[in-house]
Amino acid sequence: MKKIIFLFLLFPLLILAQADFDKGEKLFREGKYEQSQIVFENFVIENPSNLKAIEYLGDIAGHNKSWDKAIGYYQKLKQLKPSEANYYYKYGGSLGMKAKEVSKFKALGMIGEVKESFQKAIALNPKHIEARWALIMFYIQLPGILGGSESKAIKYSNELLKLSPIDGYLSRGQIEEYFKRYPSAETQYKKAIDAGSTKVGGQMLANLYKNKMNKSVKKN
Repeated sequence: MKKIIFLFLLFPLLILAQADFDKGEKLFREGKYEQSQIVFENFVIENPSNLKAIEYLGDIAGHNKSWDKAIGYYQKLKQLKPSEANYYYKYGGSLGMKAKEVSKFKALGMIGEVKESFQKAIALNPKHIEARWALIMFYIQLPGILGGSESKAIKYSNELLKLSPIDGYLSRGQIEEYFKRYPSAETQYKKAIDAGSTKVGGQMLANLYKNKMNKSVKKN
């Protein structure tokens, strides 16, 4: 009988908590991040282990480029659910963005954890597309002396090609463009367009023509 009474007392609180969460989620989807942040911060005080609310706060912090806050939220998520690939991916991404804003000496000490976070995401979810994209950009932008590697970037691009042909072609196009092999990049972007990426592939091709090849996109 006591358990039944307890459930009746708890039920209204659960309804109110869900209403607060739904409000915060609605504000987030509408792009009202400051208002959404306030709602979720209050919600997390009462529900400190709610994964989705914490993730929203991390996403809001990332949107605001508050990398330390984002890192803190994603780190907490990793602790609460270490089997979730996306938490490692988002943690690595936030850490990587912070590394771009600190001194080269500090950034050097963060590189390994950034890479390991993306690799962990793939280990937990072998089909994780975004983590492979992140590693591709990581390897082509990092100087060779610090671990940058075109061959490793191509390896992840080839993996993407098997998982998603569009992402495979687009990522290979980015690699070719980065190393100034513009005709090869053009070929890859066209393959992506043929595979169905008319918007993103078309924009990448247009940017390549405009900024690197002094050409214009041919109209069909």
